[in-house]
Amino acid sequence: MCGRFAFYSPREAVARLFGVADAPDIEPRYNIAPTQFVAAVREAGGPCGVAMLHWGLVPFWAKERAIGARLINARAETLGEKPSFRHAFQRRRCLLPADGYFEWQRSGAVKQPYFIAFEDEQPFGMAGLWERWRDPATDETLESCCIVTTSPSAAVAHVHDRMPVIVPPARYTEWLDPANTATARLADLLVPCELPGLAARPVSRRVNDARNHGAELLEPVGRPPDAT
Repeated sequence: MCGRFAFYSPREAVARLFGVADAPDIEPRYNIAPTQFVAAVREAGGPCGVAMLHWGLVPFWAKERAIGARLINARAETLGEKPSFRHAFQRRRCLLPADGYFEWQRSGAVKQPYFIAFEDEQPFGMAGLWERWRDPATDETLESCCIVTTSPSAAVAHVHDRMPVIVPPARYTEWLDPANTATARLADLLVPCELPGLAARPVSRRVNDARNHGAELLEPVGRPPDAT
């Protein structure tokens, strides 16, 4: 799964990478956790834009918002089958900008966190789904999202058996277009990232606590003896 990530690139990088003309200033964040609001690039009845969505997808048919805490990730292999994701996969896809994500490698009782990012420090877009849910008790609307995951690429397989789907920039438009309902054709996007330069580095276990923030969380620590 992908349970934490970082996004700290300036608005100019977002505008350039995702083609968003009016990209807002987004506060740099180094330890983004589920149930927080995250920046998402999407097309929703107009040009591509950035929205702040609750991380933890709440399907439109849900009776309670709490279900979102269990739906932070969606497995690429079953998007078209699961009721929680099927409709969003057809028409409500998004990209979650990231500079890197965290994953944990287990060694006995110890779980060592790694920060996984591109060596050239360029941001990227993780495939996501989004939904709009209306609270039956208050009539308030919540827009939420999840990250699509797949099997890992060779560069990071030693850390964990899943990774977020990283969409190549040349195919952003194809993924985001809500009129593109031919989901079977999108299947070749939902694969391990083989773009060059993706690397994992061990970082402090302070990232385990979502209350900890700051760029120091991304600093490399001594390589664990069991890492390959």
